Amino acid sequence: MTKSTSQIADKTYDDALVQVNADQLNSVSNGQFYNPHQILGPHLGEGKNAAYTTIRVLRPLAQSVTILTQDGHKYEARHEHNGVFAAVVPSVRSKDGDWTVPDYRITTVYEDGTTATADDPYRHLPMISEMDLYLFNEGRHERLWEVMGAHVKFIDDPMGSSAAEKNTELVGTLFTVWAPNAHAVRVVGNFNHWDGRCHAMRELGSSGVWELFIPGVAAGEVYKFHILNAYNNWEMKADPMERSHEIPPRTGSVVVDSRHNWDDKQWMTQRAQRDPHQGPVSVYEVHANSWRSDVHNYRDLAKELVPYVAELGYTHVEFMPLAEYPFAGSWGYQVTGYYGVDSRLGGPDDFKYLVDKMHEAGIGVIMDWVPAHFPKDAFALGRFDGTPLYEDPDPLRGEHPDWGTYIFNFGRREVRNFLVANACYWLDEYHIDGLRVDAVSSMLYLDYSRENGQWRPNKFGGRENLEAIQFIQEANATAYKNNPGIMMIAEESTAYPGVTAPTSEGGLGYGLKWNMGWMHDTLQYLHEEPVNRKWHHNEITFSMVYAYSEYYILPISHDEVVYGKGSLIGKMPGDDWQRFAGVRSLFAYQWAHPGKNLSFMGNEIAQYGEWDYNSQLDWDCLNWPDHRGVQSLVSDLNALYKRSPALWSQDFDPAGFQWLTSDDSDHNTLSFMRIGKNGEQMVVVVNFSGCAWQDYQVPLPQGGKWKEVLTTDDEQYGGSGIHNTNIEANAGEYHSRPFSAKITVPALGVVFLEPEN
Repeated sequence: MTKSTSQIADKTYDDALVQVNADQLNSVSNGQFYNPHQILGPHLGEGKNAAYTTIRVLRPLAQSVTILTQDGHKYEARHEHNGVFAAVVPSVRSKDGDWTVPDYRITTVYEDGTTATADDPYRHLPMISEMDLYLFNEGRHERLWEVMGAHVKFIDDPMGSSAAEKNTELVGTLFTVWAPNAHAVRVVGNFNHWDGRCHAMRELGSSGVWELFIPGVAAGEVYKFHILNAYNNWEMKADPMERSHEIPPRTGSVVVDSRHNWDDKQWMTQRAQRDPHQGPVSVYEVHANSWRSDVHNYRDLAKELVPYVAELGYTHVEFMPLAEYPFAGSWGYQVTGYYGVDSRLGGPDDFKYLVDKMHEAGIGVIMDWVPAHFPKDAFALGRFDGTPLYEDPDPLRGEHPDWGTYIFNFGRREVRNFLVANACYWLDEYHIDGLRVDAVSSMLYLDYSRENGQWRPNKFGGRENLEAIQFIQEANATAYKNNPGIMMIAEESTAYPGVTAPTSEGGLGYGLKWNMGWMHDTLQYLHEEPVNRKWHHNEITFSMVYAYSEYYILPISHDEVVYGKGSLIGKMPGDDWQRFAGVRSLFAYQWAHPGKNLSFMGNEIAQYGEWDYNSQLDWDCLNWPDHRGVQSLVSDLNALYKRSPALWSQDFDPAGFQWLTSDDSDHNTLSFMRIGKNGEQMVVVVNFSGCAWQDYQVPLPQGGKWKEVLTTDDEQYGGSGIHNTNIEANAGEYHSRPFSAKITVPALGVVFLEPEN
């Protein structure tokens, strides 16, 4: 039971009061002191005065302040200066007999008559360790998200969160932020009416890290950092390490206390034991916000997208960026919250639920990651403490002229740590199975999209961004080391050597690279009228010249069906039948070609319109059989692909591919054989002409019976129904092969053949 207010004799009060510098007291009262804990909070007296503790609190607009100690006594605090109140209370004996600071709470009566009792942030010791600070400043903290940002804490405390309820668990949030050039940093939110004077942070030594534990702040609270920057201007900034964010256009960070219980232990165990680069990879690329208009959040996606992808047979889903971004028109490629999941679709636990359900269905999750640049939005990373902190300070290296964005300072240890740890964060915290890294070329070259005079060579006089290359190597090596079984995938549009070579050999260390050349040449070839394709035959065969220079994914991505480029079916010439057949032949050719596969949502239903991020896919087109036919073909292709090691087990080994005929430009036809590690064979005949070829002679590696296992011309797919049965390979050299067979190859069709024995 609380006792009546106790008094400390004036002389004792005066003798025991720990004195402070007047200038510092004034700075603290305005929330501008770099080390408010030096003034505020409890301070044990020295010598004989150690029997007393001085407690200072900042309570602007307070009428009175009372200190309630653990033993139930109250001590009225005296106003000192500009809202700073001081009290002297008896110290308590520790078990060792030494004087120590008592636990206490602060009761404030404000001028408007309201009363509040709260714990004191300034009585808590730093909760981030010296080792954490050291590792961060050295650029080596691989689990940075565990110590930086906002973290809900549950602390055993004699007075707990509620003395009346005798709850000894104290709940609060630890806020930590890096702002080395700031003069002061304050935490603001609804919990302090966006007035941060009472929640000024302390700078921890020379680390540049500011820290404050605020009791009573729990999950769901919106907050920002109020920074007195290097130029003495106050600016509101979102937390660079935020876990969640207000739904744009609002710009506040949100405190998160994740409670998701993962149910994918088997998946994660198996992931760590396998090499996905050597297995079947068929990727469905998704823009989560525009897949379907009746899907509003991550849990809806778990309900609708997971079974859809499973039915189509894809092995992986790749989400366009789901880190927090303010402008919907950037599709997520201008990130402001690298550690925050896109709040438009829900919170962190909602996204974890989606990933869990993907894994339950046997589907891997890849996410786009954008370390190449970030936008200049004033609330975010740009000029965070008034200086180019995250961005390169060199104006010839720090901005992208095309995109109007900042470029990270890859040479700064803390910035590099921020990004490397971010890659590990998504792979570890969210169980993501792979990161597709956007715009790698823009990081590699100092002259990327720049004219002469707009870039500065590296120290050797070259155009390579040496610091960015080192960052990429470190990010890949660290990600693979800490998360066995994942994939790091480069979207790199130049011929930079060694993108998928190991870092130990001087390579960039990616596991896979998008084959932009294959994508461009194939779509360019198919855009031609069939009658003209014989003059472009080298475009469709050229990809095999460099197919083993890197470990490739063959993408038909979102970039190819937007901004006037036309939908996939819109790229095909001819009448409707020819266009649908062209789409089917493209899919089959892609799935048969060496390399992993990726296709953007909407391609599988051959929708007529381009992708529109403000709308949804044209699901109504599935009311028509031709569109359903393409969708059915994709499903069957994926099923054939996954059960046929010949199509994937030697994607990156020349032994896995042999041309049968590559020079039949007059017929616009290709034939080749895919070979598995254990000798499995799959012969593929591709006819890109507008005519069916009867008695077309195909070279074969062995005699006996062969069977047609799939044709894109099947009637169920919308084809004309041409099939091949009773295929017999006859002896006799043809195109340097000992056997051959005559088959009918449908117009704009692809036939897959396997030996029967």
